[in-house]
Amino acid sequence: MSQFAGIIQEIASLLKRRNWQLVTAESCTGGLIASYLTEIPGSSNWFERGFVTYSNLAKQDMLGVPKELIDQFGAVSEEVAQAMAIGAIQHSAGDIAVSVTGIAGPDGGTIEKPVGTVCLSWATREGLPLTVKRQFHGTRQDIRIASCQEALHGLLNKIQLISN
Repeated sequence: MSQFAGIIQEIASLLKRRNWQLVTAESCTGGLIASYLTEIPGSSNWFERGFVTYSNLAKQDMLGVPKELIDQFGAVSEEVAQAMAIGAIQHSAGDIAVSVTGIAGPDGGTIEKPVGTVCLSWATREGLPLTVKRQFHGTRQDIRIASCQEALHGLLNKIQLISN
């Protein structure tokens, strides 16, 4: 089991209580969030699917992210992260989605968006998107794991907020 087993158990419990299905849309984490989530036995009861949309074309084709949005704000932006989360809901049977897009490095960063820039979004079928931009540090793997941690904590917070 991963270091995230505890929080995933909490997420699973809340999802099952609401009878909700979770969907992920991942870019820089390359399916790592979905991998952690599905380590938990019984995850098929609440995990609907995961999209790995590493390229801009995949974001457009699989999630319906408008090319114009990517052109205007860049693939690593809060706007694209939000469109990914909403698109994941629209292109699945999921009730809640988490998305992540970022620059894990070691290359690809700019002055405006250095390596470690990660944008995450959480959305429900009812709407209510929440989107954040974070700056993580370390190796490529450190950034990917920190992104997963942020995604899971944000997911737990989002579900708890809705449940109250």
